[in-house]
Amino acid sequence: MSARCQVLGTVPGFGHSISHSHVRTKRRFDPNIHRKRYWVPSLGRTVTLRVSARGIKTIDRDGIDVVVARIRARGEKV
Repeated sequence: MSARCQVLGTVPGFGHSISHSHVRTKRRFDPNIHRKRYWVPSLGRTVTLRVSARGIKTIDRDGIDVVVARIRARGEKV
């Protein structure tokens, strides 16, 4: 599975690891992804989402019903 947040769409960033001798090697900055279950009253069931830590804060702020509606409006299956 890809390291992608279903709520925010956060994807990995790319850059360099820089050693003490200043040699640069490619590396990948993955988002902090968690698999989390939520009860969605409008659907009458639980949904499992792959969300980043910032996505969890967004759900806490806006509410799960609003966030699931946004995800479904983008055409993603929930």
